[in-house]
Amino acid sequence: MSTLERPLIGVLAIQGDYAAHAKALTCSGADSVEIRLPEQIAGLDGLVLPGGESTTILKFLEKRQFFDQLSEFCRNKPVFGTCAGAILLAREVQNPAQRSLGLLDVVVERNSYGRQIDSAIVTADTAIEGGPLEMVFIRAPRITATGTGVQVLAQRDRFPTLVRQDRILAATFHPELSADHRVHRFFVQIVAATRG
Repeated sequence: MSTLERPLIGVLAIQGDYAAHAKALTCSGADSVEIRLPEQIAGLDGLVLPGGESTTILKFLEKRQFFDQLSEFCRNKPVFGTCAGAILLAREVQNPAQRSLGLLDVVVERNSYGRQIDSAIVTADTAIEGGPLEMVFIRAPRITATGTGVQVLAQRDRFPTLVRQDRILAATFHPELSADHRVHRFFVQIVAATRG
């Protein structure tokens, strides 16, 4: 793939391991750029919303008048939310309730897999080609309900952990912390197909 053909994907660089996301995207056939200001999302082909603490990310977005512009972008372009990013995309957030972009037809329960000490690495089957998928959970949310347009691509204990709705992808785990870049490659393919 030449540089001109590589999609340009932004990584919201507020919290979380955004550098690891950028590296995984680069290894997966995209060019990546860190995004901290609303004006930086212009011209992007897609966007990653990394993990972190969702209420802190919300405060940052609201303080910089970024929330509405981010919402508009995510309604029209491919977006991939991981952990706190998945919470931001959800239609409904519980435990406790909080504001979200409301674009992904799922109900998410925050910190559902326990505290930091309860973090785990789980390997499970996935609809993505290549066999079982390694999933790194750190104070992860749980998807407790999905709408009819949501495709479940992986699960843990019968709860969805990786879902897709049209050009929105969301993971309750941290694929950027795994050496397996299949989830990022899958998102890059979504971005490339949408751009094409």
